[in-house]
Amino acid sequence: MTRYLVAAAFLGCIPAANWLIGNVGTTCIPQGPCLIPVAPGLMAPSGVLLIGAALALRDAVQEALGRVWVLALVIAGAALSLTVSPPALAIASATAFLLSELLDFAVYDRLRKRMLAWAVLLSGAAGAVVDSLLFSYLAFGTVGWAPGLVIAKVYASLVYALWIWTRSRRAAA
Repeated sequence: MTRYLVAAAFLGCIPAANWLIGNVGTTCIPQGPCLIPVAPGLMAPSGVLLIGAALALRDAVQEALGRVWVLALVIAGAALSLTVSPPALAIASATAFLLSELLDFAVYDRLRKRMLAWAVLLSGAAGAVVDSLLFSYLAFGTVGWAPGLVIAKVYASLVYALWIWTRSRRAAA
């Protein structure tokens, strides 16, 4: 049952992130995103909170349910994004989500057997860069938000990687 909750959480991140972008932030730009601080001097669209979680949850879904589920949920997530957001945001979100999650999947899948914590961190970082650049450019016509987006997304992968590393160290002891 828990593994299906992880899958549902992963899938729910996409529409929830799109909703956050337009509705929650410390600053909201007219006809643009709502922003949050993610590092000193760096702001990012607020949906980054959940997209960072989605990158980490994608890895958890693969561990819990396998590759086929991951691919099906990535496709479903991209399609869901198209149905719950304004058209320009939906297309940007679906495109960035689909491509970044597929890259995350490819990196994670190659590394997970040898070094799980590094697989989480490296796949999350790769997905964060692609997602941030594509989404920022397609949704807002600039990559100016990309540095803040990347940093905020990598936070989630780092936390998850540290948790996995700590668990593996305890299991080995």
